[in-house]
Amino acid sequence: MLNILLERLRQGKRTVAFPKAMPPLSPRFRGLPVLAESPCAEGCASCAGACPTGALGADEDGLYLDLGRCILCGTCAEACPGRRVSFSRDHRLASSTRDGLVLRPGGRAPHVAPLEPARRKLFAKSLRLRQVSAGGCNACEADTNVLTTIVFDLGRFGIDFVASPRHADGVAVTGPVTRNMLEATLGTFAAVPDPRVAIAIGACAISGGLFAGSPETTGGATPHLPVDLFVPGCPPHPITILDGLLRLIGIRTPE
Repeated sequence: MLNILLERLRQGKRTVAFPKAMPPLSPRFRGLPVLAESPCAEGCASCAGACPTGALGADEDGLYLDLGRCILCGTCAEACPGRRVSFSRDHRLASSTRDGLVLRPGGRAPHVAPLEPARRKLFAKSLRLRQVSAGGCNACEADTNVLTTIVFDLGRFGIDFVASPRHADGVAVTGPVTRNMLEATLGTFAAVPDPRVAIAIGACAISGGLFAGSPETTGGATPHLPVDLFVPGCPPHPITILDGLLRLIGIRTPE
């Protein structure tokens, strides 16, 4: 026992300082996409054609990137001859609206508006979530689960995952919501007492991701639940998920 205590003292504090300070991110971390305002070459669709999920395109308003469909693979940045698409190291990808995930050159970055006062007052110090894995590959599930470890310590903010929707304040859905999981997803949300929240974590839960259009999936949680928080990525970094959750309940995070 003494050796265990000494080893624990040697290891020191392992919990990141976030949200008081940003923890170091991997050099390979790929964050918020940035679209340059320079014009595209006429008829050029190199970047859009390279996107595996159709997240990048152009309309009458110009170039856009749908972060809800983006898997942050970086293929578009490599394919764009004019370097109009790049990726920053900004971890703040979450949005409280689906439209807020559609990025444009010089446009507004995704924004999370705190819950309305009644729900914020109720959940600010105690938010319990039932995680629903609705056909996911386990990547988003793993990065959600890691928030409960000593490194991120989600419980210090009063946020935790519970085993039963009857004990929950909302659901956190991952995966594209397959046909076989649709009833379970809807039933889990219905079992959560009002007022409740719904959170879509990962591109699959927001738009279907790589599985969008498959007859075996239903387009994620977005078509089925009144989603309060969209956290894009494939999978989202744990800090991105934590940042979105904290801003949802009104806790300020690093700019």
